[in-house]
Amino acid sequence: MSKIVFFCIPAHGHTNPTLNVVRELTDRGHQVWYYSYESFREKIESTGARFIPCDAYDMEQRLSPEDGARIGKDLAFSTKILVDTTLALDDAILEDMKKIQPDCIVADSMAVWGKAIAMKLNIPFVSSTTTFAFNQYSSKIMKQSIGQLFNMIISMPKISKDLKRLQAKGYPITNILDIIQNDNLTHTVVYTSKEFQPCADTFSEKYSFVGPSIRETEKLVKKNADKLIYISLGTVNNMMTDFYKNCIAALKDTEYQVIMSVGEYIDIKSLGEIPENFKILPSVDQIAVLKAADAFLTHCGMNSVNEGLYHEVPLVLFPQTPEQGGVARRVSDLEAGIYLNKNTPEEIKASLETVLNDSKYKENASSISESFKRCGGAVKAADKILNVARKQPSINFERIRIC
Repeated sequence: MSKIVFFCIPAHGHTNPTLNVVRELTDRGHQVWYYSYESFREKIESTGARFIPCDAYDMEQRLSPEDGARIGKDLAFSTKILVDTTLALDDAILEDMKKIQPDCIVADSMAVWGKAIAMKLNIPFVSSTTTFAFNQYSSKIMKQSIGQLFNMIISMPKISKDLKRLQAKGYPITNILDIIQNDNLTHTVVYTSKEFQPCADTFSEKYSFVGPSIRETEKLVKKNADKLIYISLGTVNNMMTDFYKNCIAALKDTEYQVIMSVGEYIDIKSLGEIPENFKILPSVDQIAVLKAADAFLTHCGMNSVNEGLYHEVPLVLFPQTPEQGGVARRVSDLEAGIYLNKNTPEEIKASLETVLNDSKYKENASSISESFKRCGGAVKAADKILNVARKQPSINFERIRIC
């Protein structure tokens, strides 16, 4: 029996893909400790893992909704949050590792504290990558505008200052790429297929492309029209009242059934009169909706795109961050969706009708779905983690010094 420790950031798109993997490990009799946040406790404990809260240490949890929206857009700000959280967790995690004595650490690619602790203590490590794997080749799809490149350049002094704080505590971080780039020497689980991953042939044999880990649901969404359109901007950058109003203007008085998820911060009453063909909610069971949907207007978070394509739903792409822009470009290149070029009622309606009426988008979404289902999923991911755990070196945990 192996002892596995998971670390993740407080994001549904990064947590959800790991849950079936954890369940697979515990079902096989292995012990799992999962460092996360109280809002995820119920989900994590349902897998059989032991939940350990990080809320008291996490800096992102203390942000306003406006500052929270900067995560993913402002690299210097995002780096500071990651560094602050890593340093706040440092002593507590080191003490815990002495008690648990794990055979392997699995950490989300953005939970840098997990990877850094593994490197500090020479514990076998697996990176959990819920976005595309990122290297010098695949980064070409993450094209930056001139403004974004300028902002990155002027942010570098702040980023370097924060990274030096990590180095002072013994973390082997030399530059920002140590945080955001996947290297070919690190065992890595990637929750997509080789067919969907850009430049998949440039990654080493240490990479396991296991496909998205999609949960099952017994819930059914009743379809009361020939075509069902689902609209969601995810759970972070979703405070866009004008966009939701434009969707209503675009699709009212049409034959389509529309389900729109607007997040917890939007006052639905502020959207005006709700047409009879619309159902607008703060949140929905996204899997249940996608099982019935014919088109999905999405912000292009990796988790949402994976879930949409897994259920063979063509996409209308409305990315809000550079990372989401990279995902959108890949979908567009494979012709499983099209961009929403303008946030206007006319463009929204035209884009949705294009993917609904041109069969190639549905066919290409179905092809990607087939590639996902061939990957091996949670079983393959668990096999990868256990193979790494069995290679554990001899570690004298009693010699670990709290820095």
